[in-house]
Amino acid sequence: MPKTEIEKLEARVVVCRRCPRLVRWRERVAREKRASFRDETYWGRPLPGFGDPRGRVLVVGLAPAAHGGNRAGRIFTGDRSGDWLYRALYRAGFASQPESVSRNDGLRIRDCFITAAVRCAPPANKPTPQEFATCFSWLAAEFALLARVRVVVALGSLAWRQALALQAARGVAIPSPRPRFGHGVEVVLRDGLTVLASYHPSQRNTFTGTLTEPMFDALWERVRTLLASSDV
Repeated sequence: MPKTEIEKLEARVVVCRRCPRLVRWRERVAREKRASFRDETYWGRPLPGFGDPRGRVLVVGLAPAAHGGNRAGRIFTGDRSGDWLYRALYRAGFASQPESVSRNDGLRIRDCFITAAVRCAPPANKPTPQEFATCFSWLAAEFALLARVRVVVALGSLAWRQALALQAARGVAIPSPRPRFGHGVEVVLRDGLTVLASYHPSQRNTFTGTLTEPMFDALWERVRTLLASSDV
C-alpha cells in the first residue's frame, strides 16, 4: 500500500540529524539507559507525531522525555506526563485506552493528533533557541498536512509560543500584543481556528497541584465545546 503524505513526513523526521547536541544526547541516553529499563532497546531517534491525521485537535508538547518517548518511540509515552495526558484524552473520548506504554500497546487516538515543538529529547529538558528554530520546519510541515484542525492545544508556555508562531508563519494575524500564556487562555484566529493554552502535565506541575486532574479535564471539555461549535 502506498504511503500517505503524513507517513512520508514521519519517515523523514525519524532520520533527522540537524541538531548535533540533541543527536549526541538522545543516542547517549539510548546507550546508557536507566537501570530500570536496562533490558529494553531504546528508540533513540527523533519522534514523529502520533494520532489521527484527520483529527480536528492538534496537541503540541515541548519535547520527548529522555526515558519516556526517547525510549518507547512514541510521543508522551512511558512517562508521568504521558500518563496524565492519555488518561485525560481517554476520559474526553479522544483515546481508546487510558495509558500509553509502548508503540505496540494498541492505543488508538480519535479526532486528535499529538506532536511536539522539538522532536529529540534535550539535555535537562531544555532545547536551545536554535534547536526550536531548526525543528520548527517539521511542525510546520506536519500542520500543513492536518487539514481538519480546528483547535490547537499547547501544553506549556514554550509550546504556546511555538503554536502561535506556527499560525503567524502561515500568514494568520495574531493579536498584538501577543496573548500571555496561562492555563485556559484562548486565542480565536480570523480563520476560526482556536489556540488553547494548558499547563504542561509535568511532574513539577502535577505534584505541586499547579495542574490538577479536574483542571485538565475541564480544559478538554472546553475543547469538545469548541469542536461542537465549529460544526454549527
